Amino acid sequence: MSEQDNTVPATMRAIGQDVLGGPEVLHQVELPVPQPGPSEILVRVRATALNPTDWGHRRRAGLFLPPPPFVLGWDVSGEVVATGIGVTLFKPGDEVFGMLPYPHGHGAAAEYVTGPARAFTRKPANLDHAQSAAIPLAALTAYQSLVDTANLQAGQRVLVHAAAGGVGHFAVQIAKALGAYVIGTASAANHEFLRGIGVDEALDYRATDFAETVRDIDVVIDPIDADHAIRSLRTLRPGGVVVSLRANGGAPLLAEAEKLGVRAEVLLVEADHTGMNALRDLAESGALRPAIAGTFPLTDAAKAHALGETGRTVGKLVLTVD
Repeated sequence: MSEQDNTVPATMRAIGQDVLGGPEVLHQVELPVPQPGPSEILVRVRATALNPTDWGHRRRAGLFLPPPPFVLGWDVSGEVVATGIGVTLFKPGDEVFGMLPYPHGHGAAAEYVTGPARAFTRKPANLDHAQSAAIPLAALTAYQSLVDTANLQAGQRVLVHAAAGGVGHFAVQIAKALGAYVIGTASAANHEFLRGIGVDEALDYRATDFAETVRDIDVVIDPIDADHAIRSLRTLRPGGVVVSLRANGGAPLLAEAEKLGVRAEVLLVEADHTGMNALRDLAESGALRPAIAGTFPLTDAAKAHALGETGRTVGKLVLTVD
């Protein structure tokens, strides 16, 4: 038997698009409220965050999704309003946060969304919904890179590129919580922010060539591009690893790593109940705090997308759902 809050309406607002293009293609649509299937929950979305993959899919074909129409968004914070058959983790009324399965579980830019129960966990008690929504996709990417892929150990040296960005600022905090020495790259204007989240050395990528100056690195997190990741290989000590977060260009990176006798990996984030529990615990301990570059109502999604595409925001952009 499933459980459901009897106040759930038949339809909902969402931000959809019918064609690929700039932020102007986004518009409000009315859709049926989805029903949770076996092992799924229906969540009343209170906030959802944006990630570069949102504007990437909005404007370009050939990534992971079929052509529109579709509703984007993977980050969710909200309340459970219904549970499908077999769900034991949650009941209606529970506050949860999580990442819809990437890439095909999209649809968080809406008033309601369904997803696997184990893609979610209890919302951090010390964070509001906007802060909680900022965490899942970006912080899971950082966690799966550092913990699952690189097996980061206390005392190791980590280089985080774009350290003031969405994934980067979480990677810094997770690495510091694990006892690592962290070097972060960012523009000089963001160095004070980096020091505030624990970076041991801040490099101005405009003034310093990291490939010429940084050495003896155990783990590199690179969200920029394949060429950047290839240049990062030369910073590694024996046994080190570059984790690239860009799926394109993986073959040249892996070939160059093999030539140099070092390790490289290309990571695509996965929905992860265990990882979400770890992130919640870090957030509740105060070791993980999302930086919010701006919050927008759901109806202003196009404005948020336009700001995100400038590449000049620190931390995350969040859409709140009334």
